[in-house]
Amino acid sequence: MINRVMYDLAGANVNLRFSPYCWRSRMALLHKNLQFETVPWRFTDKEAIAFSGQGLVPVLVDKDQVVHDSWAIADYLERTYPDAPSLFGGDKGQSLTRFINEFTHSVVIPGIARLIVSDIVKILDERDRAYFRETREKHFGQPLEEVTSNRDVEVVGFRKSLDPARRVLTRQPYLGGSTPLYADYILFGAFQWARCASPFELLTEEDPIVPWRDRLLDAFDGHARHARPPFLRTA
Repeated sequence: MINRVMYDLAGANVNLRFSPYCWRSRMALLHKNLQFETVPWRFTDKEAIAFSGQGLVPVLVDKDQVVHDSWAIADYLERTYPDAPSLFGGDKGQSLTRFINEFTHSVVIPGIARLIVSDIVKILDERDRAYFRETREKHFGQPLEEVTSNRDVEVVGFRKSLDPARRVLTRQPYLGGSTPLYADYILFGAFQWARCASPFELLTEEDPIVPWRDRLLDAFDGHARHARPPFLRTA
């Protein structure tokens, strides 16, 4: 019996899991070699996670412990399972990883959102579509289709914003060095979000970020690679 459960954002297809923050936590659990089950959750299922004291996923239930927020989950896993492979490589590594966390949250995820948000609404359960459209259009101040209408041009600027990561990944296979760490999973989660929610290609084939992304897609027996829905699957 598995005593570890993670509430994970799902689309209309219950097997489609696309949250960038949930993917961080999935990869962290796999990195720690911890068994877990997932519970599909949708935007309007607030009551299902009311026990966590808030309304967002991921939510991890580990025996009698309830932890929400992807960073808090990673910190919890590192403290609770110190004998498993480290997510941060020590306290200093955890402090440096905060920069990747903030860079991804403030630059990468907003940049991707402007390129794929109109595609996301198409994969949602019917109950979630009105909620998603209303809240996101309020955020962007315009219809979702208008947000992404110029994405073939705007993607050039987005790609440029990735230069710091690109320069690192031309010198080493992972942000964490020779092996991946939580810093890699943070950034990877954003790309996996786009990969699972939209057919729009964020990167060119020759981008040095692509081999890094592919290595993480193949990690843990290809756990992330198999997650893309057939109607979006090209790789």
